[in-house]
Amino acid sequence: MKAVFILAILTMFATLGILITGVITMARGGEFNKKWGNKLMRLRIAFQAVTVLLIFILALAASHN
Repeated sequence: MKAVFILAILTMFATLGILITGVITMARGGEFNKKWGNKLMRLRIAFQAVTVLLIFILALAASHN
């Protein structure tokens, strides 16, 4: 379970980093935003889903102990 906890923390930080990068990219606009803005937000959603799943697994494991 410790590995799942560490993975959850890592995916949380990855989600935050992608979110911040995406918001800054959208605020600046330009060619980079046109190419990567939507892709970054989709990637954020994927990482966020994995994070929520890992937290759910941790909560489920904690309730069985």
